[in-house]
Amino acid sequence: MNTESRILPYGQNPSATVISVLLLLAAVLTFLLARRAMWVLSYAMPAFIFLCAALLPLSLLMARQWEKAVVLRFGKLHSLRGPGLFMIIPFMDTVTTWVDQRIQTIEFNAEQALTRDTVPTNIDAILFWQVHDAERAALEIADYRQAILRVAQTSLREMIGSSPLSALLSERKAADLQLKEEIGRKTSEWGVSAVSVEIRDVAIPAQLQDAMSRQAQAEREKQARVILGSAEAEVAHKFLEAADTYGHNPVALQLRAMNIIYEATKERGATVLIPSSMVDSFNVPGIVGLTRAASPATAG
Repeated sequence: MNTESRILPYGQNPSATVISVLLLLAAVLTFLLARRAMWVLSYAMPAFIFLCAALLPLSLLMARQWEKAVVLRFGKLHSLRGPGLFMIIPFMDTVTTWVDQRIQTIEFNAEQALTRDTVPTNIDAILFWQVHDAERAALEIADYRQAILRVAQTSLREMIGSSPLSALLSERKAADLQLKEEIGRKTSEWGVSAVSVEIRDVAIPAQLQDAMSRQAQAEREKQARVILGSAEAEVAHKFLEAADTYGHNPVALQLRAMNIIYEATKERGATVLIPSSMVDSFNVPGIVGLTRAASPATAG
């Protein structure tokens, strides 16, 4: 718990310093006037002013915009003060705690914690928290900052022990939400809220990383082989359909062969030597005749 004393000496509270200096000057001036008048009772006034100037820094305090001051009177809770200037009674009131109500962060980790599937891992996380009840934070627990850190570490180890490694690696958002709810449930009794939790890194042993890398590589290779086999099966099926079509229609097979030759000479600019027996098998005049005979029928 942040228990720094803020009963400030001269120079750290500008308002109290200025007023104290003015009162001291007034006390000196009053003392000189009383001495000049040679009146014994007149010394009471500068003494009173000097006492006020000395006690002013102990009674006039200032809390910043984000702070709350816990004021105890004779050891018992009197009030919460701030932000801004406020007065206390010296030697009766004491400010024991200044509570910062801004959102703050704590880094924590769980070293070599075992997951549910007995994998050692180390997780680094950040907790964003805020004090929503300054009175409870100051009175219910001795050191809420240290307690928040301990609660965060314990909750993280509990979550790791109840989760498999795959869930920690792939479901970080769910793990963040689970940690936030668990930490917030424990710290709400102290007046502290868990705003959010973010897991930064999940570290696993190097040997396990190599094994996981090989497993992922094997899975990718398996998937590639399955895709390649499916593609080959589909190609073979198409070849069977084409063979069936060519088997029932020799003219289509001849046209396909001529088209292959044409594409080869067109794309590569090469000269293709074809045996005369193969040219005769194309039966070019017959194909031309069939084409001419089919043209009028198509036109009709």
